[in-house]
Amino acid sequence: MRKQNPYICWGLTAFAVICGVLVFYDIFFQDSVLIVYFRKLVGILAPVSYGFVLAYVLTPVVNWLERKLFPDPNKRGMWPRALCILITWAVVALFFYVLLSILLPQLYQSLVSLVNNAEKYYKTMVAWGERFLEDNPDAERILSEMLERYYQDGVDWLKTTLQPRVETAITAVTGGFLGVFNFLKNLLVGIIVSVYLLATKEGFAATGCKMVYSFFPTKRAPQIIRGVKEVNRIFSGFFRGKLLDSLIIGILCFIGSSILDFPYTPLVSVVVGVTNVIPFFGPFLGAIPCAFLILLDSPMKCLYFIIFIIVLQQFDGNILGPKILGDSTGISSFWVIVAILVGGGLWGIVGMFVGVPLFACIYTAIRKYTAWRLEQKGLPTDSRSYREHGPKEDREKTP
Repeated sequence: MRKQNPYICWGLTAFAVICGVLVFYDIFFQDSVLIVYFRKLVGILAPVSYGFVLAYVLTPVVNWLERKLFPDPNKRGMWPRALCILITWAVVALFFYVLLSILLPQLYQSLVSLVNNAEKYYKTMVAWGERFLEDNPDAERILSEMLERYYQDGVDWLKTTLQPRVETAITAVTGGFLGVFNFLKNLLVGIIVSVYLLATKEGFAATGCKMVYSFFPTKRAPQIIRGVKEVNRIFSGFFRGKLLDSLIIGILCFIGSSILDFPYTPLVSVVVGVTNVIPFFGPFLGAIPCAFLILLDSPMKCLYFIIFIIVLQQFDGNILGPKILGDSTGISSFWVIVAILVGGGLWGIVGMFVGVPLFACIYTAIRKYTAWRLEQKGLPTDSRSYREHGPKEDREKTP
């Protein structure tokens, strides 16, 4: 076997170290040129990202159709796969067509009604404020003193902070049509990419395994592949399950709101369903603005809506969610909250959703590595053995 030249290894190591130092210096002490170009590259590859996500979501559907329509693996090939992909996208297109044909008209009516009632809601809020100040003269006096004290600060804030943000928002709205066009274009290209990925998913998997075996030692390659499969299990179980769970919650919210005759039912159902994707905090993020909208129309209906949302979320958290998601993440509620906070702080709304499965992968890796190290030392891996500050046999030996 040919021995590798050590100078090549030293050269590659030195090159990697120099590149790492340059990247560190650029990010922390320069204008972050690499980050700018990285974001530009992400924007260029947005259709590929859409295609990957769509293919990842639809892969179980295609696999299920193949197993049902072609039970014999020997009869599966290019044309059976193409037929399954065609049926999958036809079902997806039909589903969204039916959903949008029912939802869009009512959503439009809700938005128009909200705009038309804006003046009435404004007068209602002003009347509430005047009535509160009349009934609480001390509060009126304190509010007047605060207005006199912070009037100039408020004016400065309006000029220096609020006005630029409003101008930015107006610019974003005026350029929204271009953004929608770019999104639809990327989505169309992403659908084409997803079809290609679904058609050749086994080939991509085989290529990935081949690269793992080529770059890593033969003894470590199976472990890495098992780790990738575990990551896929966590992400697929959480990602697909949460989307299905949120869709069902949105539909149930629409049905319940229609029966209870809440105002802005389609708008409220969309907000509740979309925000339910975010674990733990999602129901609160969606219910608060919806409850405020209903409060402006009818305080009693707002109370009924809050009760309805609590019942719906209890059903989701205790029955529907565990039934669909199971124990896909394997982390406790405490770590779910930590993952949402960290993910949201780093990447916003997307981070609040992705943070949970990402943290679950890191947690699983640390847990398995810890168990492996304990087994190497001949120590128990059960956490209950360490509740008294160490394994039982070590405590008995301690004088």
